[in-house]
Amino acid sequence: MYQALYRKWRPQTFDEVVGQKHITETLKNQVKTGRLSHAYIFIGTRGTGKTTCARILAKAVNCENPVNGNPCGVCPACRGISEGSVLDVVELDAASNNSVDNVRALREEAVFSPATVKKRVYIVDEVHMLSTSAFNALLKILEEPPEHLMFILATTELQKVPATILSRCQRHSFKRIDAPAIAEYLEFIAGKEGFRLEHDAAELIARLADGGVRDALSLLDQCSASEIINLDAVYYAMGLSGNRRTAALMGSILDHQTEKAIKDFNSLWMDGKDPTVLLTELSSLLRDTLMMKIAPQGGQSLISGGYDSEMLESLGSRMTKDELICAMETLQTAQTRIRAGASPKTTAELCLVNLCDSTLEDSIATLRARISRLEEQVKTGITVCAVPSPPVEEELPPPPEEEYPEPASFEPPSYISPVYEPVSMQTEAASPPAEASQAAEPMEMPPAENSAISVSWKEIAAQTAPVLPKDISTRLDDEKSVRGRLEGPVLRLEVIPGFLYGRFNRQEVLAKFSETASRLAGYEVRAQLSELSDDPGSSKRSLDDLKAFKEVRFV
Repeated sequence: MYQALYRKWRPQTFDEVVGQKHITETLKNQVKTGRLSHAYIFIGTRGTGKTTCARILAKAVNCENPVNGNPCGVCPACRGISEGSVLDVVELDAASNNSVDNVRALREEAVFSPATVKKRVYIVDEVHMLSTSAFNALLKILEEPPEHLMFILATTELQKVPATILSRCQRHSFKRIDAPAIAEYLEFIAGKEGFRLEHDAAELIARLADGGVRDALSLLDQCSASEIINLDAVYYAMGLSGNRRTAALMGSILDHQTEKAIKDFNSLWMDGKDPTVLLTELSSLLRDTLMMKIAPQGGQSLISGGYDSEMLESLGSRMTKDELICAMETLQTAQTRIRAGASPKTTAELCLVNLCDSTLEDSIATLRARISRLEEQVKTGITVCAVPSPPVEEELPPPPEEEYPEPASFEPPSYISPVYEPVSMQTEAASPPAEASQAAEPMEMPPAENSAISVSWKEIAAQTAPVLPKDISTRLDDEKSVRGRLEGPVLRLEVIPGFLYGRFNRQEVLAKFSETASRLAGYEVRAQLSELSDDPGSSKRSLDDLKAFKEVRFV
């Protein structure tokens, strides 16, 4: 009967474990010296060797003739544990045995001494799946176990294990195995199995395994039907040929061909591609492109392996870093909306439209991406031209002659005071060019203080009061608190310091005064606020008056 490669080549000694030397050396030394803990917890992602090391440790502590900390593999205890015939070594799956009753049954059995081996060992896989009551039932026996008892817990989610359990276990963290080590191991097994595995294909499988040896062996087993296991064979066996269609869709996006991108998406949709999966693949593609762009030397070891380096370099040459980050954020936002219950197909289509035309969004990331594109064009020597504005003559209609008199015969309107007469008109000998005179805008000069047009503060206050807050409008007639006067283009408001000044010192309040004054005066007036320093309503007492009070003392 055929046996899967990951089962056939499961390590039987600590020395055969790949990429976890920092753990295997520690466990070997503990077996050799006999300084073993009563409880271990192995932490790490899937396929990194947690259960394998637990089984090897169970054999090593019960081995009759250990070799340098490794189980010999030939004694009755080692063979019995490997075959599963030793009932004193129990492997439990906490996902299906997570109730408090299961743990209570385990406690009742654990107190009995082992029948055929030295130690009774319980291997609890996925221990984080235990219920709270089950953890509480396990806690007491972990704290004070019998001499013959050992627990080996394994989990992929450390944060779900209570701290009271962790504090009673010796912790070992299994790391992800790097791609070169996995590729070397795959080539070794391929040689033993008689597979013709090319080095590039081994590296691709190692990257696709995402740090897990078990996944890598399963992928190699899947590709073993090909006579020669090369890149094309891996792509075909893994179903990654669809990734090239995803890359083609990304090319349509970069070409800003919205219609073609939607058609490519619809074709993938009709072939059964899930929109969420497609957005995830696009995110993975952009992530790999970004890794190759920011780390051109070592980026090869950082990519996921679903896309070849030439394709990633080609895409990276067409996008800036800010554009890549912006596109990834757009894809992640669309995925979040899909998870929130939005229509997957419609959300994916809107996401593709936004990716094709960046002007449809005005987010900070989009603006940064557009600026980076302009900077890249300027850096490469491409001239960036703004859209030309229409001529000024087309925007402004020709002014009437009476508003634009010739400079030599210019006379100010009758309402302008001599104080505001333009001195340059009287002293300059030469008149300005005719072009400048024609291009000038009509200027309506504000009247001076002694002008015939006079607007009083009371009139401004009376017409502004209805649109002001009650606490302000009721104080406008109080000269001790508020004073105002119109001086040309400025309405000067003086308010006593304190709370009332803060109420006046707001943009919307000053704007109302400006509007009323401008309407009454016939020209633009700006309100200016200052503190009232002198109170005309209060009488000033002389020094002699103060001396009349006995309470006043002068030094």
